[in-house]
Amino acid sequence: MDEGFASLPSPPYYAVIFSSRRNGEDEAGYAAAAQRMAELAAQQRGYLGAESSRDAGGFGITVSYWQDEAAILAWKHQAEHAVTRAHGRQYWYEHYELRVAKVERAYGGKGGVRK
Repeated sequence: MDEGFASLPSPPYYAVIFSSRRNGEDEAGYAAAAQRMAELAAQQRGYLGAESSRDAGGFGITVSYWQDEAAILAWKHQAEHAVTRAHGRQYWYEHYELRVAKVERAYGGKGGVRK
């Protein structure tokens, strides 16, 4: 798999899509928290992987992949994650949206070749 892409099982599984626009405040604190949340999420039951990108203007999307809805809810209620989420809403984001989707089909490839 190419760097940056999550290595995922065959569907079905769930995707949590977190889109946000950063406010530019406390870049170091945000980066440290993002790294910690990635490490913590990877320890959770049902976590499958994540993909993330942010542009120079502060707009970013992180998609985390989960085995089932129970795993997503457990992550939502994980204590350290809940505290960091609340902090982010107050101090790091101008705006955010969160969407949860069930992945029914997935395919991809390299150089126009589909698998």
